[in-house]
Formats: sequence, C-alpha cells, structure tokens
Amino acid sequence: MQRYFIETAIEGARITGEDARHMIKVMRMKEGDKIVVVAQQMAHICTIQDFVDDEVCIQATGEQIPSPELPVQVTIACGLPKGDKLEFIAQKATELGMFALLPFEAERSIVKWDAKKGAKKQERLQKIAKEAAEQSHRTHIPIIHEPVSFQQFIKQLGDFDAVFIADEEDAKVENRTKFAEKLRNTSNTKSILLIFGPEGGIARKEVEKLQQAGAQTMSLGPRILRAETAPLYALSAISYELE
Repeated sequence: MQRYFIETAIEGARITGEDARHMIKVMRMKEGDKIVVVAQQMAHICTIQDFVDDEVCIQATGEQIPSPELPVQVTIACGLPKGDKLEFIAQKATELGMFALLPFEAERSIVKWDAKKGAKKQERLQKIAKEAAEQSHRTHIPIIHEPVSFQQFIKQLGDFDAVFIADEEDAKVENRTKFAEKLRNTSNTKSILLIFGPEGGIARKEVEKLQQAGAQTMSLGPRILRAETAPLYALSAISYELE
C-alpha cells in the first residue's frame, strides 16, 4: 500500500497538494482503495472515501501498523560535503532511521552554502527525506536543518544526551574503543548526535573544541570511510546494536 504523511489528526483528514495529485493522476486511485496514512507519527490503514476539489477524503479503518523507528533519536551532523553528497546522505540515512540532518560549515568544507539558493536547496533535501521516509515505511520524516557555522553548531551540542565524533585518528589507534561498546553505555539515552567531517575529515582544533563541549570520539573500524559512507556505517551499527 502507498504511504502518505499528513500534518493533522487522522479523524476527518484529507490528503492535499502534491500527494493528492500523485494519488489521482499518477496512481489513478479509486474510492475504496486502501492506503497507509501517517498522522502524528502513527501509521493508519485508511480507505479512500471521496475526491473533492483535488483533495482526497479518507477514513481510518482503526487498524494501525507498528512503528519501525529506531529506539533512539539519531541526528547526523556533517561538515558540508562536495557535489550531491548531502542529497545522498539525506536519502540513505533516512532509510536507515536518521531522525534529523544538521549540516555545518567545517574548516575543511570546500563547498560554501549559498544563502540566496539555500532555501530552495533545503526544500529539495526535505523532499528527498520525505520520499525516502515513504519508501522505507517510516513514521517520521527527518528534519533537514539549515546549515550553521561551526560556532553555532558547538552551542547545540547540549541539546543531545550523547555526542560522538567520527575521528580518523581514533580509527588509527591499535587499542581503540569500539563504537559498539560506547553504544552499550547509552541504554537510557533518548537522543544521539553523530558528527562527521567533510572530505578530509574534521580539523584537529575542531575535534578539540567539540571534546571540550562534551563530545567523545568514536571509531568506525580501521578503514577510512568517505564523507557520505561514514554516517551510513554508524546508523547501521546503531541499528544492529539496539534493534
């Protein structure tokens, strides 16, 4: 069944806008067809009742689908990468359970966020996350935040219960602490922030400032991963350990 997100309560709800047009013109749905509608992070099986002025009227059947969300809210923070890598991270990390994406301007970020085009790009990233959430049967669409400066980013670390930095130097240490072991110490944690650098990694002085703000390093194995690969590795490790 097709899955759609709405921002209102399920009672008396209607599907509008682009989703409604997709249902009518692309999927060519009919009255009586069943769909999955996610309202307030709950997935409901619904029946299409009617089509009114390019809107789709639905009726909940009373049947719900269990949530597939990770038991902890994981926000991915990444230094602005090159090309379309941010889009790749938004899509794939959503499939793997990411709660939110927080880009920041790192010292080694080659790309600079264009303020004039920023809103449009952020809107595109949010759309990518929405489509990925529908495809992977999520009940939450990850929040795609506007990129912030490193100084602004540092101030946000206190909003999370645990903060980890993917550090290349930690990966090179022979007796490194495994990420899985650190995850076991977060059993009562509700929110985790995972920090990744752009191409070239996080600068040493940035790592030091993050540690001073309460972050701890994590090792993702002895191999050096690409900027767009590391977040997916970490999310997979969290899923394996906690789910």
